[in-house]
Amino acid sequence: MPEKKFRTLLIDELNPQNGETILEFGYGTGQNIILAHQRNEKTALKGVDIDPKVKAIAERKINKLGLDINLNLYDGLTFPYADNTFDKVFSSLVFHQLDQNTKLSSLKEIYRVLKPNGKLIIGDWGKAKNKVMRFTFYFVQLLDGFKTTDDNVKGLLLKFIKQSGFRNVTETNFINTKIGTYSYYKATK
Repeated sequence: MPEKKFRTLLIDELNPQNGETILEFGYGTGQNIILAHQRNEKTALKGVDIDPKVKAIAERKINKLGLDINLNLYDGLTFPYADNTFDKVFSSLVFHQLDQNTKLSSLKEIYRVLKPNGKLIIGDWGKAKNKVMRFTFYFVQLLDGFKTTDDNVKGLLLKFIKQSGFRNVTETNFINTKIGTYSYYKATK
C-alpha cells in the first residue's frame, strides 16, 4: 500500500491553516496527526480514538517529538467535545472498520462538533473504479469483514455523509492500489 502517498494527499486535502482547531477521528498510532502538525504548527490539533493501546503508542511518538497534541479516548458513542468546537475533522482508514450504524452515529458526532461551515475530510476505501480494484478489495474484506466494508464497496459513504446533514459532499480524489480504490471525501457542515 502506498501509505506515504495516502497520507500526503490526506493532509493536502486537510490543508491546515493558521489558527484552526482540527480533530482527527481515529488517530491510531498518530502518524496522520503528526503529519498535520508538521504541515502547519500553528493549528490546534486534537485526536479521538476508542483504543487505549493505540493511544499509548501515539502519545509516545508525540512526546518523543515534543509536540503539543491532545489525544482523547471516547466511549464509541459521544465525543468528549462541545458542539461547534472544530474548524475541520479528518479521518483515514476508520470508516471501513465500522458497521453501518456506527458509521452513521460517528458522522453525526462529527457534524455536532464541527463549527458552522466546518469541513469534514475522509480518506478510506471507496467504490472500486474498475473490476480489478473490486476483485483485489475482496482480500481486504476477508481481513476486515464484509459487514463493515460492504458499505464502502457499494459507495454508500457519500450517502451517509449527506444523511448526517453535510452539504457539498464530494469525492475529491482517489488512488487505485494493489488492494482496492482509496478515496478522498470532503463535505461542509
